[in-house]
Amino acid sequence: MQWSSPLAGRAAALVLAMAFGAASWANAQAGRAPGAVAPAYAKPTDAELRQRLTAEQYAVTQHDATETPYHNQYWDNHGPGIYVDIVSGEALFSSLDKYESHTGWPSFTRPLAPQNIKSADDRSLGMDRTEVRSVHANSHLGHVFDDGPKPTGLRYCMNSAAMRFIPADKLETEGYGKYTSLFKRGLPNK
Repeated sequence: MQWSSPLAGRAAALVLAMAFGAASWANAQAGRAPGAVAPAYAKPTDAELRQRLTAEQYAVTQHDATETPYHNQYWDNHGPGIYVDIVSGEALFSSLDKYESHTGWPSFTRPLAPQNIKSADDRSLGMDRTEVRSVHANSHLGHVFDDGPKPTGLRYCMNSAAMRFIPADKLETEGYGKYTSLFKRGLPNK
């Protein structure tokens, strides 16, 4: 398929992405048919990220900044759904594993998709912490601590600016349909 102008092509890609969900977004961007096998994720350029993200999202995900506690989008979000990487869209956490940590940041007992996160030692600010990053976009998400509640004893303390919330009733249309059964059952993911 060929587009008459770059703007029309982008608009059409967005329509396709909305119609076929986030999982097919890369296909729509590349002009491939829905359902086609997409190549490995290619992170946008720094210039594209600066244009696409807010200043705070960019600072947090690309330069390891930390947003202000209690003044961020998801610290008190109690709706059912999942949290995905703001850059790549990879699934990260579920509201079923979210809890009130009284820290002012969204906190989770475990990742929804462990294969989508990685950790690294962080000795900045004179502390020894474990940083959490997304695998595909390498976005800084936050830190994990061992002071969380059962069943894991972990507290994944994340920055809202690094994530996008997908409400449970929009999972199918956003391309995350494989997670809808979690909310139909109302059971924590295992």
